[in-house]
Amino acid sequence: MSGSSSRFFLQLPVHGFGLLSKGVPVFISAGKDNGMLQFFQLKRSAMILLLKELFGLLLDNNSHTKIYIDQHPLSMTLSGAFVAALRSSIFVSWKSTGRLQQTLSGSVERSGKALHSGKVSKVKLCPEFAGEGRYFKFRSNLIRATIDFAEESPLCTTLCKDGFRIRTVEHLLSALEATGVDNCRIEIQNSEPEEFDAEIPILDGSASEWVKVIEEVGLEVAIDRHGNSCERLAPHVNEPVSIWRNDSFVAAFPSPTVRLTYGINFPQVHAIGSQWFSSSPLDNLFYSEQIASSRTFCIYEEVEQLRSAGLIKGGSLENAIVCSSGKGWLNPPLRFHDEPCRHKVLDLIGDLSLFAQYGNQGLPVAHIVAYKGGHALHADLVRRLSGVI
Repeated sequence: MSGSSSRFFLQLPVHGFGLLSKGVPVFISAGKDNGMLQFFQLKRSAMILLLKELFGLLLDNNSHTKIYIDQHPLSMTLSGAFVAALRSSIFVSWKSTGRLQQTLSGSVERSGKALHSGKVSKVKLCPEFAGEGRYFKFRSNLIRATIDFAEESPLCTTLCKDGFRIRTVEHLLSALEATGVDNCRIEIQNSEPEEFDAEIPILDGSASEWVKVIEEVGLEVAIDRHGNSCERLAPHVNEPVSIWRNDSFVAAFPSPTVRLTYGINFPQVHAIGSQWFSSSPLDNLFYSEQIASSRTFCIYEEVEQLRSAGLIKGGSLENAIVCSSGKGWLNPPLRFHDEPCRHKVLDLIGDLSLFAQYGNQGLPVAHIVAYKGGHALHADLVRRLSGVI
């Protein structure tokens, strides 16, 4: 959609016009009328350039900025408008959530064994400025938790930049997104410091431990580097969109609230079979009580094949629920009768959080319906909503 255009208005205090005169690109037709700059049929690429130019100038002068699209006001700071320009597509509109961006009130650490590598790693969650979003720091390298750095990998979500990889990020990101930690620096240390790959500890196989540490340290309103708070925006799906792979799919439908519906089908494993789970609506409390504690699962007959492929080396009955096609569950009891399906919802939230940028909500305001999905399919939905595919 890079060639799409619309009518944009930036409403600014009068004292801002002197600053604007040198920041407006010459190829943009602009007029000034009673404190209003109007940009007619402004292409999205030009809008991005303009916002980049104005961003520092306006914040340095503590200007309150409003943006109007086709004469409909959106209440947001300029940072929010910048995100809207970067992530806009025919499928999504960014709107206010009615609250400010948040971050952690302090730092907290957890260590543990990784699911796939089997190695021990330590993760430190740290407060971060508003507008910075969530990102990983590994061996002095910064990798943002966005779809731009997601790469397809088996049985987990991996972020990669400049040869450095962070694996199995989905449970942690799921907890951060669902509990409202919009801005967070995630520092990770390997037991082998010279390696280029790191992996988030699996803990008990769910997101419950991450939710607990977030609740322990608490949240506070995040401020940016200029001492200002930022309004939190959310992506609202405007029209149905879907991604298919064979008989698997994930789709998003317009909805006034976030709803998640997931279906799985394991006909060869009767103890799992066909399951459906739906949340309506999804909020912090529902996530903490009904989703966060659901653990990752695997089929016993597939364990050796997966380990031969270099996967689940750190897997055990302490961090996963294991089901045999002939004997049923090997480590009962389950926390929910449909725990496998709920865990897929947990993964989905973590993967969709990659839509977030600059401290805004990643989880789309939509009814998301998935069937027999996986991390790659979830990521492709984010790419479709972003206008990448």
